[in-house]
Amino acid sequence: MELLARNWAWVLVRGAFTIVFGAMAVFWPEITLLALVILFGAYAVVDGITAIAMGARRSSGRGVLVFMGILGVVAGLIALFWPGISALALLYLIAIWAIVIGAGSIVSGFGLSRDAGGRWLFIISGLAGVVLGILLLAQPEKGAVALVVTIGFFAIIWGFFTVFTAVRLRRLAKELDARGDFTDI
Repeated sequence: MELLARNWAWVLVRGAFTIVFGAMAVFWPEITLLALVILFGAYAVVDGITAIAMGARRSSGRGVLVFMGILGVVAGLIALFWPGISALALLYLIAIWAIVIGAGSIVSGFGLSRDAGGRWLFIISGLAGVVLGILLLAQPEKGAVALVVTIGFFAIIWGFFTVFTAVRLRRLAKELDARGDFTDI
């Protein structure tokens, strides 16, 4: 719990990037598949680096965050270095990535024991990612524009939940700091 509270600003950055990514996808649905691949690749690399940075600040138990970060960086680099992959391959890549990252957020949420509100926000944001991934896998025949808009709306929702979680974590960090409850992480 202290790890997330100490790193509330990184959680906020992740949420802000997720909202920006989602808004771009919703408001410019006519972008080409190549642009989507590049946009997703850049987003996944930044999100992955952010997760790795959060995990690196902890001396033990950092496995979930580092794994999530590495997965994001790898997914992003694949998209950036092989932008010509087919729409179906991109769809599966994004779907699996969303499910794994969503599951990681759910696990992280259950790790918050003192802040029940922040815990559920983290879990709900993770569920949004899992639902996105499942929906993409269930209907792969949908067009690229529908994929862009769907990803955009889910990213905006996920991003707002992540930002709200960061605000709660900031409050928790202040409370823990004021009480001297922060352990050396």
